[in-house]
Amino acid sequence: MPLLILPFHGILPAFAGSPVHCGPRSAVLGRATVGTGLFLGADAVVRADGETVTIGDDVHLGVRATVHIVHELLPTRIGRNVTVGANSIVHACTVEDDCVLENDVVVLDGAHVEAGALLEACSTVFPRKRLAGGWVYAGSPAKPVRELKEGELAARAAALRARDDAAGITGADGEAGDDVFVAVTARGRGRLDFAAGASLFFSCLVGEGALRVGADSNVQDNTVVLPDGSETVIGRCVTVGHNVQMGAVTIGDHALIGMGARLADGARVEGDAMLAAGSIVEVGQGRESGWLWGGRPAKAMSRLDDARRAGMRENVEQYCGYARTFRALQRPNGE
Repeated sequence: MPLLILPFHGILPAFAGSPVHCGPRSAVLGRATVGTGLFLGADAVVRADGETVTIGDDVHLGVRATVHIVHELLPTRIGRNVTVGANSIVHACTVEDDCVLENDVVVLDGAHVEAGALLEACSTVFPRKRLAGGWVYAGSPAKPVRELKEGELAARAAALRARDDAAGITGADGEAGDDVFVAVTARGRGRLDFAAGASLFFSCLVGEGALRVGADSNVQDNTVVLPDGSETVIGRCVTVGHNVQMGAVTIGDHALIGMGARLADGARVEGDAMLAAGSIVEVGQGRESGWLWGGRPAKAMSRLDDARRAGMRENVEQYCGYARTFRALQRPNGE
């Protein structure tokens, strides 16, 4: 499949020049403005639906990288000569020129990464944090480790760019009914059982086994579900964020799984619970309802209040709207 380009509310992405590479199932959607020299690894997704995305020249987005926004609130801006590694997320934030984000990095809403910063693999930049340029950052939350050595930033960028797109995962497309949204770049080897209003977004992958998703739940871009011959069960009105990785797990109704989280086989997140971005739930662990959980491994952080629950409901409603829009665009003649 060539690069998938779709409009959002009638607005197509604008490219200053043709991308230098478009990996299989890569996608640029909606109100994106893209400079010259863009590299898109396999399954990379730029989704500018509820707000704008601006990308400078010579930007490299690795395999399964995701760029997104906060609906009608926060755009995303990526400067020139930025390298984003595999399975990393740039979400509703600013990343200035010449930055390097290694593999499995998450940059969250309202954060600002100044020019010439290096984020090491598996780092998480918390919302509204500002990271100065010229430093190496690591950890969750990302903290300065040391100043960059001469030539180190360019070397790290070159190493990431050389590795990306060397290999991809292949598989047959899954199937679902007409009342759900399954993106054309999503793939499934197992059985998909979706209730009305459920959605599986761009470049998601479901391995051998079964995935059951309840009504009005969304599984966002580049999430990987590997039931390994068993079953993964997601309740109703659930949000599963971008680039989540999970095995055969159970997620209860009205839960939220943050971007970049990892849930091992046998993990359980009860209904009305929130798992913070970048968190890990280990084998056999359960996370109780009514709490925000976070960390590696995830621990109770605070009770969910009315404001957080309202935000979770709003997210579900927004994704139901996104799903309806993109489902119509995928149909013949946009019907």
